[in-house]
Amino acid sequence: MFKKTILSNGLRVITAPMAGSQSTTVLVFFATGSKYETKDNNGISHFLEHMFFKGTKKRPTTLDLSEYLDRVGGEYNAFTGQELTGYYAKVAPEYIDMALDWVSDILLNSKFDSAEIEKERGVITEEYNMYLDNPARLVGDLWEELLYGDQPAGWKIIGTKANIAKLPREQFIKYFDAHYQTKNAVVCVAGKVSKDIIKKIEKSFSRLKKGEGKDKLAVKESQEKPEALIYYKATDQTHLCLGARAYDMSHKDRYTLMVLSAILGGMMSSRLFISVREQKGLAYYVRSSTESFTDTGFFVTQAGVANDKAEEAIKAILIEYKKVCDAKIGAAEINKAKDWLRGSLRLGLETSDELASWIGTQEILKKEVLTPEQIFSKIKAVSAQDLQRVAQDIFQPQKLNLALIGPFKEKNKFEPLLKL
Repeated sequence: MFKKTILSNGLRVITAPMAGSQSTTVLVFFATGSKYETKDNNGISHFLEHMFFKGTKKRPTTLDLSEYLDRVGGEYNAFTGQELTGYYAKVAPEYIDMALDWVSDILLNSKFDSAEIEKERGVITEEYNMYLDNPARLVGDLWEELLYGDQPAGWKIIGTKANIAKLPREQFIKYFDAHYQTKNAVVCVAGKVSKDIIKKIEKSFSRLKKGEGKDKLAVKESQEKPEALIYYKATDQTHLCLGARAYDMSHKDRYTLMVLSAILGGMMSSRLFISVREQKGLAYYVRSSTESFTDTGFFVTQAGVANDKAEEAIKAILIEYKKVCDAKIGAAEINKAKDWLRGSLRLGLETSDELASWIGTQEILKKEVLTPEQIFSKIKAVSAQDLQRVAQDIFQPQKLNLALIGPFKEKNKFEPLLKL
């Protein structure tokens, strides 16, 4: 399915040919993001990502950069997370040289012009404001702030308005030099892949700085009792995240938790969807998910409910948590969840950009890539006993957390609800 090559400068390359693909994606990951930041430069990973689109020596303006791939119908963008940052171009296969030239150009030749930095402060501030006006998204940031507090894992990826307003150009240059290096990078090419692609990549990225990048601080976790974070906002709907601390991406029970999440809130026939939405009519959206990073993880259910139904919704979710602790789940329901996970993964890898992202994320964070078949085998091995054991492990009062946005000011209204 894929092949890993390590170039002479230490840069990792993963190629993933897809028979019959109508596209090719070039995606470059770097092991850097908001967890690699300090209080003074929080937000710089994301801000720097923006600056790669502001002009290079070859293509001096944003218009020059965007027109180059627009003319062939290409898709291109970038994204910043807590532990990785990615840059990609997706094109019809005959334009692969253009995609490779474009991605390598922005990463090696960006000017980081001072005037452009000043203009971009306003752009990112408006992006920040946009998230504040989207409570369904903002509650996810509050959830991680509640879990991790005043450390990189608990800070917003976009940073603070104060930092956005003042980060100097020298900081961008320093951060780029320290974190954009060969051994903490991965180049992924998926789709229709030419035989000489490795030589082309080696030539395109020959000037990438040799090095291993920088380490991030380990996440510190401490919780002895249920916790709640209430964010007052005059909303028409209460948005909440309710869940528990769980497992990092190397934990043996990670795949068990995936199956449990599917059963509780992953599908339209999941327990929470049927209970909270269909039977009780409390929410339009209610879903559960898991997140696993290199050193931490969590399970969370998110929902949007009527303001006067928030307490009822919280109780309804906790009832479903308790049920999977108290009684083993039947074989038919377990098999349905496993088949859903298998089918969802297969559908999620249909396109070249999705495949490149899936493979590259594994490599940049874990330095290994499991095939879909290997993941399916781990999911298949999950038993009813495993699911109950994991449920009893994570759904304990001292691990429960609630982040909530709505017209409420006192968290003592909600903290007493966090019990099983």
